[in-house]
Amino acid sequence: MGHTSDPVLLVLNGVRLKGFADPGALVDVTGLERTHVDTVLADLGSGGLVTHREGRVSGWALTPAGQAEHRCRLETELEQAGCGAEVEARYQEFLGLNPRFLAAATAWQMRDVDGQAVLNDHADRAYDDEVLATLRRLHDEALPLAAALGRLLDRYAGYGPRMSAAIARVEAGELDWFTKPLVDSYHTVWFELHEDLLLTLGRNRSEEEEVRT
Repeated sequence: MGHTSDPVLLVLNGVRLKGFADPGALVDVTGLERTHVDTVLADLGSGGLVTHREGRVSGWALTPAGQAEHRCRLETELEQAGCGAEVEARYQEFLGLNPRFLAAATAWQMRDVDGQAVLNDHADRAYDDEVLATLRRLHDEALPLAAALGRLLDRYAGYGPRMSAAIARVEAGELDWFTKPLVDSYHTVWFELHEDLLLTLGRNRSEEEEVRT
């Protein structure tokens, strides 16, 4: 088992990954009980680290002070766990898989018809099955990576089961669970794993773009 994260960091990290997070989503991301999540959110709100926003997209969000606290706690955890080099190595493995996943997600949403890119209406079962076979191969490679991260920091342990749950729903015919936002789709979980790695290592996506170009 990896280094055990403090519940406060788990909730801060979950809110940061979701952007606007409702408690139910935080239960899924953190692995904490709902009552525990509610208690931590209340304490963080009283301390000015999170705020609840209403509107078209509502939920809990980090305040500037919460963002700073989150960064500090991530840095401290990584130092205490002493696994920065190992997380970096797993991150590099993830970067090797990421372009293939993004290509598969694009192929799921769009397809070529007579030389034109059109929305995939999922009427062609053979085409969809081919894309899903690609996703399944990527999933089989990603699971050991997620498990390895969980053995370093146990807050990563939930990514593998969440990806497995999403791909099972897609393969069962719930097609939205490949790329649909605002649900725990495969793309959502993949995006959050990517973001979690970047945050843990103090990186940003623009640095990745610079490396690729």
